[in-house]
Amino acid sequence: MNNASLPGAGAALPAPVLRPRRIRRTSAIRDLVQETRVTAADLIAPLFVKEGTDAPEPVGSMPGVFRLNLDDLVAECRALAALGIRGIALFPVTPPALKNPLGTEALNPGCLVLRAVRAVKAAVPELVLFTDIALDPYTSHGHDGVLTPDGTDVDNDATVEILARMSVLHAEAGTDFVAPSDMMDGRVAALRAALDAAGYPQTGILAYSAKFASAYYGPFREAVGSAAAAGTKLLDKRTYQLNPANRREAIADALLDESEGADLLMVKPAGPYLDILRELRDASSLPIAAYQVSGEYAQIHAAAEKGWLDLRKTRDESLLAIRRAGADLILTYFAKALATDLAATHGRAV
Repeated sequence: MNNASLPGAGAALPAPVLRPRRIRRTSAIRDLVQETRVTAADLIAPLFVKEGTDAPEPVGSMPGVFRLNLDDLVAECRALAALGIRGIALFPVTPPALKNPLGTEALNPGCLVLRAVRAVKAAVPELVLFTDIALDPYTSHGHDGVLTPDGTDVDNDATVEILARMSVLHAEAGTDFVAPSDMMDGRVAALRAALDAAGYPQTGILAYSAKFASAYYGPFREAVGSAAAAGTKLLDKRTYQLNPANRREAIADALLDESEGADLLMVKPAGPYLDILRELRDASSLPIAAYQVSGEYAQIHAAAEKGWLDLRKTRDESLLAIRRAGADLILTYFAKALATDLAATHGRAV
């Protein structure tokens, strides 16, 4: 069928008054009017550090992600800084022999993550370091805190006391931001008070403020061994992490962290919770971080490996969506790959 055979063919159609396609006509015009961009400087690279001198150990469920010894960690940090990435988030892989129900290794001044902070700060001082404040890498049961005497729940106040002491050790080692990911009540205020009292008023707090009890964390738990510590991949953290169904509760928690002295707020996971990210952006003037978590990363890779999605285009679109929703900073396992691609094409942003 040609146009002449269509009903009404030959009749003059009114010209559109507005033509939005004019600003999509060429790539140059599209670049000029693009509202959202992602640059290497917007990204924080999560890195896993392990004991020993063995070669990098791949994380099976996260293609391109490795557990690194200290020397390899420093080399990786140098490479990331050269690509324009400004920050890293460190996560230790604690040997099982050092884990116990109280997570006491977290308070060891010579523990792995503190040695990693010192090594990275000595080698690449310009990198901004974020260190995780939670007990799940150190507990034999895999929870983010110590358990109540009957073992049925995490003891909020006892955990917060430990986390406050832990934050001071991290500040002493040289971290720029402590990042409490535990979701205990009152922990931001306790960390701020402990840091200030110990003489570290310049150490910042990146609060995992809207952290949901998500199914997307599985590959991360494999990477650090927290699920394996408990003998399960199905740790139930719903008594402290947020209900995925609750929007108002998430915003209230985040604003509480702001009132307690957080410097940065976070939404985690990022992609499935863009509505929360947008609403928090509108509710707070603080910088907002979003964590594109291990499950988000893994599902994009898995679909790409099957040929169902274009890896690079899907990666870039997912990160643009997180920025568009309101994130100032994005923690993502795609950080190095994106920065590498931008450098290779002399591009400055997606």
